[in-house]
Amino acid sequence: MAADTSESKGDDPVWMTSAMLKAYSHPLRRQMIRLFSRRDFLRAADIAAELGVPANSASFHLRALADAGLIEEAPEQARDRRDRVWTGHKGPLNVGGPDSPVVDEELGTAVIAALVEDHHDLMRRVTAWTPEYVAGRTAEVHAAFTQRTIRLTESEFDDAMVKINDVLSAADDAHDSADPDGRYWQVDVIAADDTI
Repeated sequence: MAADTSESKGDDPVWMTSAMLKAYSHPLRRQMIRLFSRRDFLRAADIAAELGVPANSASFHLRALADAGLIEEAPEQARDRRDRVWTGHKGPLNVGGPDSPVVDEELGTAVIAALVEDHHDLMRRVTAWTPEYVAGRTAEVHAAFTQRTIRLTESEFDDAMVKINDVLSAADDAHDSADPDGRYWQVDVIAADDTI
């Protein structure tokens, strides 16, 4: 199960270790990881300003993410030797599955529950905005919700998910980062078959 593929740019997926799961389970750290998907390099001061947290708190959580292997230092981006600059992991992060089961099932389940809560937050934001659009008070598109049922084998479904991720990665790669009309879009793809 993919934890976060928003940073994917064709890099190989990583199966999360227990240390990664523990670090990723903290809501502020998940926000920080999402920030890294928007910006290649960040300092603690950048994160503090963006997320409205104290710089020392941002530094503490950056160290926890680095210790877990979710981010790494980018000294080539530093202004001097005291300047600490970080870059995030590129590519999907997978929580676990038959090929790579989690060691700590309780922790893996807690991370999935946290990701579901993040998804619920996204759905709440979409739901709050939708009346403006459907009533015609705004023509700007800020969200989309598509629901579709299709019949596929498990292998066909896996192939479709890879293709969806490839399409999103290609669109991200093709985007002109200097375009002033560019916005960040959170894309959550959720699917379930009729047996659960």
